[in-house]
Amino acid sequence: MEISEWTRIFQNEGKGLLHGDNWTLMFDSNIVPESPEYGWEMYIRNTSARSVFECPECLRGWPSNRVMVVFHMRLMNGAGTVKVRRLRQNCKNCYEAQMADPVIASDNINTLMKNLVKKIRIKCYHENLDQGNYNHPRFDVNSPHEPDHCEGCMTGICTRD
Repeated sequence: MEISEWTRIFQNEGKGLLHGDNWTLMFDSNIVPESPEYGWEMYIRNTSARSVFECPECLRGWPSNRVMVVFHMRLMNGAGTVKVRRLRQNCKNCYEAQMADPVIASDNINTLMKNLVKKIRIKCYHENLDQGNYNHPRFDVNSPHEPDHCEGCMTGICTRD
C-alpha cells in the first residue's frame, strides 16, 4: 500500500477524535524503533502480511504474522506528525538478499490506524482510555518465523509467541 492509502485510513479513523488538530502521516525508514527524538512519543505494534514480502532477487513471496510497525508521534501547536516505519524481512533462500518492505492488507492497516489513533489520544492528548488494542486478522502461515531474516528481531523489538 502506498502512503496515500495509509493516510486516507488514518484520517478516516481520526475524524472527530483528534481534537480538530491537523495530523500528517509519513513513512520514515530512518526512525530508530525504541529511541524517539526528544518530544516524540513511541508506539510499536505487530501486524500480519500475507504473501507480500517479496524477495527482489528470486521474487519468492512469503507471509508473516510478525510484521512490526513503529510509530513516532508528536503534537505541537495544533499540528501533529506521525512517522511510520514498517520493519522489513529478507529471503531465507538468497545469499545476502536485500530487505523487503511488507505490503499490509487494508483490513490490517485499518486495525493499525484504530490502535494508533487511540495511542495518540492517550499519549498526546492525555485522555484516560483503556490501554487495550484492537486485534488484527491473522493468516495461516505454515513456516516458522525466521529471526535471522527479520529486521524486528535484529533490532530486538519483534514479538514472539
